[in-house]
Amino acid sequence: MMKKKLTMLGLAGLLALATGTTTAGGPLRVGVEGAYPPFSWKEADGTLKGFDIDMAMEVCKRLNRECVLVEQEWDGMIPALLAKKFDTIIASMSITEERKKKIDFTIKYYNTPAKLVAKKNAGFDGTASGLKGKRLGVQRATTHQCSAEKLYPGAELVLYGTQEEVWQDLSAGRLDAQLSDSLQAYEGFLALDAGKDFDFLGDAIDDIECQGVGAGFAVRKEDSTLRDALSQTILDIRADGSYKAMNDQYFAVDIYGN
Repeated sequence: MMKKKLTMLGLAGLLALATGTTTAGGPLRVGVEGAYPPFSWKEADGTLKGFDIDMAMEVCKRLNRECVLVEQEWDGMIPALLAKKFDTIIASMSITEERKKKIDFTIKYYNTPAKLVAKKNAGFDGTASGLKGKRLGVQRATTHQCSAEKLYPGAELVLYGTQEEVWQDLSAGRLDAQLSDSLQAYEGFLALDAGKDFDFLGDAIDDIECQGVGAGFAVRKEDSTLRDALSQTILDIRADGSYKAMNDQYFAVDIYGN
């Protein structure tokens, strides 16, 4: 009987490892990108930094879980989550109805609008007609690709694996404009020397269908207990001032939004 019981416990342990269990106290594997400053980036020594990284570490601490950061290229994020490579995604992923067909989300942990960026005095405006025939850069598999395809059908859409690659080609003159998160655009490009000759083009993009209702932590649909625990932790971080302290390290405004 004892042998049978031990065997069953052994099988349960193997099953937990195989299915990426979210049992309290075990490691929490967090999918991160590491190529989206100031939300996440990698230092020369390989250390991951940024607002998303700080949020991940704070969440793990409050849940009493070891935080295991798992780097993943953006366009493979959702497939990797579904394949149980990690337990949650904390990588500025917008909460959209399209994504919710495959995965689930916590409440938002920030919400900032999308905007176009182009050369100062570009000679064209940020409308469908203004961008017709222009080379418009966006990061692949993002809400911004969705909006670009929907709002600027006449533009020549150029897709990139990372947002850093978008900035490099815009700065080098290989793009006429780009579409991305406005806060990331300012902090990660316009406020830097590389972006001194560029500016926002037009107003914020009002496109909830593509842009969603803010960024949340993503989880698999079956992990509702983890989802709820993460959502509560976001609320706790907001309530006790910890969110503001992290926010103010990177941004001059409260990025939580309305």
